[in-house]
Parts: sequence; structure tokens; C-alpha cells
Amino acid sequence: MTGYYDLVLGLIPVALLGITAALTFVGLSITAAVPLGSFVAMGIIGHAMFVNTPANASDEAQSTRPPLNAD
Repeated sequence: MTGYYDLVLGLIPVALLGITAALTFVGLSITAAVPLGSFVAMGIIGHAMFVNTPANASDEAQSTRPPLNAD
């Protein structure tokens, strides 16, 4: 089963190479197409890191257990 982060890892090179190739194909120079493709890849990485943050595995494990009483 593919999750969000599996898709993100697949989209990073697709965005970088695909957008660069598409922009080069329509006539933009390679020196302008590479930075534009990389900005899109950076946007995908930034979204994965800051907007849709990964859940901390230790927090998930603690949240499923009932609280322990010291009494």
C-alpha cells in the first residue's frame, strides 16, 4: 500500500526531470528549465516536511495506550 510519503519520494524526480524536459521541449533554455523544475521539487519536499508533517512514531505508540496511574 502506497502512502503519502511514498508518492512524495516518487514525485520529486518526476517533477525535476519531467518539468525540466517539458520546459526544454517547448523552447526554454536548459539553464532556465532546471531551476524551475527544481523549485517545483523543492515545493513538494517543503509540503511534505512542513504542511503535511510526518507523525512521530513514539507519539503514536503512546497515544494508543491507556494512561498509567501512579496510585
